[in-house]
Amino acid sequence: MNSFGRIFRVSLFGESHGPSLGIILDGCPPGIPLTEEDFTADLRRRKSGSRGTTPRIEDDLPILSSGIYRGHTTGAPLMLLFHNQNTRSEDYSRFIDTPRPGHADLTGHQKFHGFNDPRGGGHFSGRITLSLVAAGVVAKKILHPVSIHTRLLEVGGESEWTEILEKTIENKDSLGGLAECRISGLPAGWGEPFFDSVESYLSHIIFAIPAIKGIEFGAGFSATRMKGSQHNDPILDAEGKTATQHAGGINGGISNGNEILFRVAIKPTSSIGLPQQTYNFRTGKVETLAVEGRHDACIALRIPPVIEAATAIALADLKLIRQSTTKTTHS
Repeated sequence: MNSFGRIFRVSLFGESHGPSLGIILDGCPPGIPLTEEDFTADLRRRKSGSRGTTPRIEDDLPILSSGIYRGHTTGAPLMLLFHNQNTRSEDYSRFIDTPRPGHADLTGHQKFHGFNDPRGGGHFSGRITLSLVAAGVVAKKILHPVSIHTRLLEVGGESEWTEILEKTIENKDSLGGLAECRISGLPAGWGEPFFDSVESYLSHIIFAIPAIKGIEFGAGFSATRMKGSQHNDPILDAEGKTATQHAGGINGGISNGNEILFRVAIKPTSSIGLPQQTYNFRTGKVETLAVEGRHDACIALRIPPVIEAATAIALADLKLIRQSTTKTTHS
């Protein structure tokens, strides 16, 4: 549904053009120092306004509604709230009858029998990632000193994308991208074989980010073209340091103490100004649709802090699960 995690459990709420959106963090340890200023850096990285992103600008000021006392978390559920102010819902009224190709307009209507909020994509909107980034700020504090860094490698298949981005904007089209995430300082022994492996846990939440279409760890799909003698990472010392990173820092679903590395594929934005064919449920005919309004030409440009946040949320839960298991074992 709209929740993730076993101990550090996050629950999303709100819509793109509703009055507000936010996230509730349950299982957050007490005593973590937290103020509104702690969210500024990551929320600013996610903000729109640069070339290729939506011109919709929101203040994105977090309201710490519960779970905070005297600047520290209390251990009670922590609620992070954001108000929507810069909305133009009239831009989306036509998508009720003529869903955008590639978007969740159609599946949202099918699943919720037409009761879903279509304004700005409703609960399917990329704006909901604002709440993930906010939760990631708290998760990173739980994980300290573990470091998570994500960078954009490609846009539209190009490592230098200024020219292709400009041409795409001019043509009223959109672009996808490729991002890389590196996790350093993670101890060995996190994760479980099979269903709670580090890969499956991270993949679960990464795929919750709108526009994500693929993930690979270490050598990823290129491992299919390698021999075992090439893919195996030579072990260099008693701590398990390896000479290469083909496994991505994970063996048997468990972190091996090396840097964890994965890459994420981001699809092109669905909302484009080029004419597309779609079905009109009111007329019963296939018609031409050209999307107007405020949309990102490349959502990948704003994805890195979202990937970092989602990664931090999953790892914070794995850390607390491991601590709980260790305490149970020794008690």
